[in-house]
Amino acid sequence: MSLADDENPYLREPPTEFDPVGTLSVSEATAQAERLRAAIREHDRRYYVENEPVIADRTYDALFSRLVEIEEAFDLARPDSPTRRVGGEPVEGFETVEHVAPMLSIEGSGEAADVREFDERLRRELDRESVTYVCEPKFDGVSMEFVYEDGRLDRAVTRGDGREGDDVTRNVRTIASVPGRLHGDHPDVLAVRGEVYMPRDAFQAYNRERIERGDEPFANPRNATAGTIRQLDPSVVAERPLEVFFFDTLESSDDADRHREELDRYPEWGLRVNDRIEVTPDVEAAIEYRERLLVDREELPYEIDGVVIKVDDLGARETLGRTARHDRWAFAYKFPARSEVTTVADVAVQIGRTGRVTPVALLDPVDVGGVTVSRASLHNPEEIAEKNVGVGDTVRVQRAGDVIPYVEEVLEKGSEGHYELPEVCPVCDSAIERDGPMAFCTGGLACDAQLRRSIEYYAGDDGLDLEGLGEKGVGQLTESGLVDSIADLYGLDRESLTELEGWGETSAENLLAEIEASRAPSLVDFLSALGIPSVGPSTARGLAREFGSFEAFRTAAVEEPERLERVEDVGGTVANTIHEFFANEANAAVVDELCDHVSPRTVESEEGGDELAGLTFVFTGSLEGLSRGEVRELLEAHGGTVTGSVSGNTDYLIVGANPGTRKREDAAEEEVPVLEGDDFRDLLADRGIELPGGREDDADSQLSLDDWDDGG
Repeated sequence: MSLADDENPYLREPPTEFDPVGTLSVSEATAQAERLRAAIREHDRRYYVENEPVIADRTYDALFSRLVEIEEAFDLARPDSPTRRVGGEPVEGFETVEHVAPMLSIEGSGEAADVREFDERLRRELDRESVTYVCEPKFDGVSMEFVYEDGRLDRAVTRGDGREGDDVTRNVRTIASVPGRLHGDHPDVLAVRGEVYMPRDAFQAYNRERIERGDEPFANPRNATAGTIRQLDPSVVAERPLEVFFFDTLESSDDADRHREELDRYPEWGLRVNDRIEVTPDVEAAIEYRERLLVDREELPYEIDGVVIKVDDLGARETLGRTARHDRWAFAYKFPARSEVTTVADVAVQIGRTGRVTPVALLDPVDVGGVTVSRASLHNPEEIAEKNVGVGDTVRVQRAGDVIPYVEEVLEKGSEGHYELPEVCPVCDSAIERDGPMAFCTGGLACDAQLRRSIEYYAGDDGLDLEGLGEKGVGQLTESGLVDSIADLYGLDRESLTELEGWGETSAENLLAEIEASRAPSLVDFLSALGIPSVGPSTARGLAREFGSFEAFRTAAVEEPERLERVEDVGGTVANTIHEFFANEANAAVVDELCDHVSPRTVESEEGGDELAGLTFVFTGSLEGLSRGEVRELLEAHGGTVTGSVSGNTDYLIVGANPGTRKREDAAEEEVPVLEGDDFRDLLADRGIELPGGREDDADSQLSLDDWDDGG
């Protein structure tokens, strides 16, 4: 539909206000919805394809909202409607679909000599003095097949193995630059190849959001795109900033002689084409095109890692054919990897479990020691000022111990001065206060970022070790609104859990059983799980021995913090930190709420010894009738050490009922002895230690380990 079409009132000067939907008849609503769809598609084409919008964003939003309102009120939703961009109901999985034509890989190299050799082969096989090429950026995204039948998007399929892939149509419909219907005089059948990608600015903004809410950021835009397109919930995809370029025809009911002719028609149909595509008369011009694009690489709004050189003559393509792995008429002339030097695109603020504020530099992805790095720690405000790091600066990045990336130095200033921390927390708006070189959010557990990290810690190895509740699970619980505090864990139910992506009946029931078993933890585990700054498992053991009960410990922490100093390794500084934790009203409220559900056991005086001194244990599976805290206390009372993962320092892996596989595999790799059933009991008995409960062959008991595995 054209903007000159006077029959559609929403094309030239559309209104921003409409009559109430209730005043429309069904026929009037149907007609208005169709006109709105046509107008929105045309405005989309003008915006995404032509880059020439003719209405303001506010006006466009009004048209879109009106269409949503009408479709909902009169049940007029259609699969190809622009409103499908807001997503739909989650799917259980993706169907595997065969491609219309093979989606093969591209032969490539970073050497000009290999490009010239490619050209020589083609000229020899085609018996030509020169070959005309279509050159385009090699996008670093996710390649997909888009199939249109009668002008409507029928399916969108991932590349997969090149022969078949996953049908992700419902997700792709949420991408605004993918037309649900083609424009103009389009082919009856059209299958095109396109690249879904996340723009660089959008990627940095999205990573910043992830960091500030406590999620792990994506390493690069391609990973972010791939992770998004395979989400089972289309509404999640709709919230993420994806776009697409279309660049090749896989099948069409219309004939063309040259690839450039196809690309020229794409915009007429509403298919977005990259504006840096060029036709070159020979291979030397193609090589020169690559050099120009390499110079412009950092200025492009999307990531590319080279150029693709393709034969323009479609008949010649048929002659050249393909191998089992790649088309013989295309070649990827790759860029050298970025190495160590890059640009600070933005700075995000990460809030840790204790409230510590860590500024994180978001970088244009760069290769450092063979690893793609897109973020680096700036450590603290003092270091930022010392190195004079700001957004837009060119910096050198290194990896500390080949693990943690950090900004080593500023090579060229692109900003004035250096980055300054915000005055308030970006998550909870509480004040950020400096403490020496460090900075801290003062929100305590009322801060969602601190809360999320605290829940992860509470459920982790140094806490109550709740099976199946790692970083991803906690993220799902908090983002879905099921958990707004640690205490909310104790109100979870199977129905709510199984509605989350990836959660089945078994995983939900296992977690609920773990949570139920944690209602009476050992005092040591509970003190450690609270995440009090400076109070880890070792300090928690000393505090538990000193005070015996949580009530006595908390009273001392609030009213007589000097009493805490009686415990080894608890000096004045740590005692004051513990006091401040409980003096914080938000923290106190969270602990009060938690104590409504959890009753830490008091410490009973018991004879111990050093019978297990020097031995380190790891568990997987479950000990029926015994909690982790009980067995840990027993082993540690006799000098043993209990850890959550297998390493070269582990002496025994103890396997109970329903064990995981990862720890067994780690034990085999590290040659760690594995004890099952009565073997563990016999090990303790040989040292004069009695484990509560009966033996495996007793009728009334079964050895188990309360699902201590960490998910592996």
